[in-house]
Amino acid sequence: MADQHGTEPQIPDPSELSKSMAEIAEKSQRLVTDFLARQKGGMNIGTADPLNVGSAFLEMTTRMMTDPARLATAQMNLWKDYLSLWQNTAARMMGGEPANLIEPERDDRRFKDDAWQENELFNFIKQSYLLTSRWLQTTVNDVDGLDDRTAKKVDFYTKQFVDAVSPTNFVMTNPEVLRATVETRGENLVNGLKNLLEDLEAGNGQLRIKMTDVEAFKVGENIATTPGKVIYRNDMMELIQFTPTTDKVHKTPLLVIPPWINKFYIMDLRPKNSFLKWAVDQGHTVFCMSWVNPDEKHAQKGFTDYMLDGPVKAMDLVQEATGVEGVNMLGYCLGGTLLACTLAYLKAKGDTRCKSATYFTTMLDFSKPGDLGIFTDEETVSSLEEKMAERGYLEGSEMAGTFNMMRANDLIWSFVVNNYLLGKDPFPFDLLFWNSDSTRMPAAMHSYYLRKFYMENKLKDPGGITLDGVPIDLRTIETPSYMISAREDHIAPWDSTYAGTQLFSGPVRFVLAASGHIAGVINPPAANKYCHWINDHKVDRQPADPQDWLKESSQHDGSWWTDWGKWVRKFAGPKTTEPRQPEDSGFEILCDAPGEYVRTRV
Repeated sequence: MADQHGTEPQIPDPSELSKSMAEIAEKSQRLVTDFLARQKGGMNIGTADPLNVGSAFLEMTTRMMTDPARLATAQMNLWKDYLSLWQNTAARMMGGEPANLIEPERDDRRFKDDAWQENELFNFIKQSYLLTSRWLQTTVNDVDGLDDRTAKKVDFYTKQFVDAVSPTNFVMTNPEVLRATVETRGENLVNGLKNLLEDLEAGNGQLRIKMTDVEAFKVGENIATTPGKVIYRNDMMELIQFTPTTDKVHKTPLLVIPPWINKFYIMDLRPKNSFLKWAVDQGHTVFCMSWVNPDEKHAQKGFTDYMLDGPVKAMDLVQEATGVEGVNMLGYCLGGTLLACTLAYLKAKGDTRCKSATYFTTMLDFSKPGDLGIFTDEETVSSLEEKMAERGYLEGSEMAGTFNMMRANDLIWSFVVNNYLLGKDPFPFDLLFWNSDSTRMPAAMHSYYLRKFYMENKLKDPGGITLDGVPIDLRTIETPSYMISAREDHIAPWDSTYAGTQLFSGPVRFVLAASGHIAGVINPPAANKYCHWINDHKVDRQPADPQDWLKESSQHDGSWWTDWGKWVRKFAGPKTTEPRQPEDSGFEILCDAPGEYVRTRV
């Protein structure tokens, strides 16, 4: 068999494997005992089913059983697939090389080990799992009579179950783990158990998977290092003015509004992929807000507080620091949602200082929220509100866990295999360091945001929400807008963000980037990665259907940053102004960038 398939992947001898397992049990017993002895009190289990998953599956099962013929057909199809798989495997064992009945998705990295293809046993396990997964998800998707929200919840949690039971997640069905277990005489599993216990301790009894070496990064030293100064601080944000790098700068400054669900330095990870540094190098005077990481003192801070003490205050500060009345503004994700609210608010006040608005992966119409909609039904939000009422905020790790579930294989199970089964330490990775550097959400703001934006979808309606006594109407916004979305975005699906093009009165340029919520945005030109789509036939006004827009668009290689750079220059004014140093702003310099708020970890 090895001659026909090349070098056969080495599978452990059963006796050696048994001996290793016995050693693991002996070595790990003390570790478990020590851990249990350190625990004080039981874990707070809380509500048994706060996400109301059980009732969703009960309804699905009830409706499924009303159509036994369809269920029988599905079971027969699965049986036929299994029969074909047995025949396929038998042919391989006889020396043949039949094509696999099913292959993993192109971006599925779980089965990259050669043994999954070259060894008959593991190839059978892989295909059996993939066939069963496909059958299970197809079967639950074909149930008639479910309302849309319940159907999406069932589909999402079925996917979670399917991902969890993958053979790659278990010692005895993962060839890479089996080899490591024999080669290290089980030391990989002992190390993995240590890693597991450390992660449980870090989460105070709840599993908080370590995704990267957090000791490898220091904010302000080897991450978030673009030079600048903090020129202002209030209870909600610090305002950073970055140091210019060009001989002349554009007249109109740029104000960046990051999301407060995450920290701003996703736009300033390293010099080579920092959007903020790139913007400074293009000759913009760049100001960026750094939000406070709230605690119980901020419990009653609402969306209005974020707007007034955030971008509205920052616009005044930028004008005072530069002496220029106009400003270009940019908001990322929730920061973009706040930007749109701010512009509608200012319009009602007769304030037209914003010359252009840029929206990074921003949702304004929440009618198609994607997977996040699963977490915004009444049962789930009420459960969150109970937790927030006790503490005054939503813990950052809980928010991070929600986002990680949307890409469970990449952000959960791959680390289970690496850290716990292979016993390895996670690789130092700046993006995952940022991803683990989570922030809290004030109770009042987060409840308002979930209910008014996600559950009721009021932002798109004229006067649907009121901030500081002003009804917000996005239709009044005449500011030229640039909207960038990402085609594989699982947090802000691009067809949902595209709906925002229909809400403004002013001209809108929409650009679609490849990849996801982060990689699609943080894609510097020098990297020459991915691509983006532009519809040159629809420059200012966009068709209502996003697919109509896509059909007429053209694909362009590389980063979209250069396209945005050309667009924003029209509103930035001539590049003839002397560079503006933070020290010349007229404000007291509070500290160096990236400031103090960004350093607070939870």
